[in-house]
Amino acid sequence: MTATISLPTAIEAEEPSSSSPLRLSLSPTGPAPALLDGAWWPRSRDLMAELPTLTAVLDPLWGRITRVTVNPTHWPVVPRKVPVAGHVVKVGWFLAEQDPHELLLLSYHVGRWNLLVIPPRMDPVTAAWLMTAASDPLGTSTASRLMAEAARLRAVSEADRAVKAVWDSEGGHAARSAPDFGRDAVPAAADG
Repeated sequence: MTATISLPTAIEAEEPSSSSPLRLSLSPTGPAPALLDGAWWPRSRDLMAELPTLTAVLDPLWGRITRVTVNPTHWPVVPRKVPVAGHVVKVGWFLAEQDPHELLLLSYHVGRWNLLVIPPRMDPVTAAWLMTAASDPLGTSTASRLMAEAARLRAVSEADRAVKAVWDSEGGHAARSAPDFGRDAVPAAADG
């Protein structure tokens, strides 16, 4: 199942309490486990508001989610419990042990899943790339490595745009002048 941002091939899972789609992308089940099981792009850093929708969508797919852990680096408040569709999800945090860009979900009977958490204010193009990369069933990157690669790609793209802007502002090819050899310059003779 893939539920992502509105791209032509995306399938959207509607949030029960809102008209905004849940921004979630999940890896298909593969022969070997990937480091990440997908990506989640929350709309805020408020776990009390965001977790109920996420776990309500994942419960039927992965079994009842009973526990979630985060690294508190990017979450201003980490509640101890969050009510979700008739049950309570316990929330914990690990500072050194858990990737700051990852959310860990646990189900007693089914297992554990790791999701890349895309920052809420991420630009849509970068978020789409991250969702695709984190959902690769053969993925070998951690959440932090994917975030670093996204930052590197964004910097390269911005540098390319800056170079193109300078090029265009200077008239492109027309601004280039022929080399000035001077009046007395003699072109080098061809070997021959």
